[in-house]
Amino acid sequence: MSNKNKTIYDFDFSLIYEYFASLERQGPGSSEVTIKALSFIDNLTDRSHIADLGCGTGGQTMVLGQHAPGQITGLELSSDFIRIFNHNAAQVGLQDKVKGIVGSMDNLPFRKESLDLIWSEGAIYNIGFERGLKKWHEYLKTSGYIAVTEASWFTEERPSEIHDFWMLHYPEIDTIAAKVTHIQRAGYIPVATFILPEDCWTKHYFVPGMTAQKKLLAKYPGNKGVEEFIAAQRHEAALYDKYKEFYGYVFYIGKKI
Repeated sequence: MSNKNKTIYDFDFSLIYEYFASLERQGPGSSEVTIKALSFIDNLTDRSHIADLGCGTGGQTMVLGQHAPGQITGLELSSDFIRIFNHNAAQVGLQDKVKGIVGSMDNLPFRKESLDLIWSEGAIYNIGFERGLKKWHEYLKTSGYIAVTEASWFTEERPSEIHDFWMLHYPEIDTIAAKVTHIQRAGYIPVATFILPEDCWTKHYFVPGMTAQKKLLAKYPGNKGVEEFIAAQRHEAALYDKYKEFYGYVFYIGKKI
């Protein structure tokens, strides 16, 4: 199997966690985009409960904590990520408002109909967009919101190279219109959708990734597993640069009926 045909799950998980733990954001995004998405959410108060599912080390969660009222719980499978998450919360003075816990987005530790807002940037793909929308629906209060980013096609047709890449890595990728239909079928009113700008991928994700890659290669010289993993990350960046007009991340915001 070539590096081009390996998915993220083909690599050693300790290596994956070490690499992504060194990044402020574990996927494309930016503070500006998080704040923009938050502007579509109504009726949050100091009594609101927000859950950030698949929060990683909390890059976007800290932005939420600084701009949204209420208590925020970040949920992440990796205890290493949560350790960094809670350290980051304390560093910016949010330890009384933002708390990270270890858990699975497939088995949420919240009461049914207890959440005012479910947030998930670049993580819902772990259980699937359609499945996540349906599974998380019961944890939201009526008129509660869901806000997620999801890889999406911008066109009905695209070159075979990028089509095949995404079919291997995430076959649930689809057009924006199809994703909105899934939101409606899962019991939400579509509130807003917008495409993440290019700098969410480049400036805020790929560029920091280049620095992390150099450090990892220096730390593990001659390690074939590390070299293959870095090659896969660089291949993904090259594909985005080549085909960015055909796909990207889209913010989807829905309101529970």
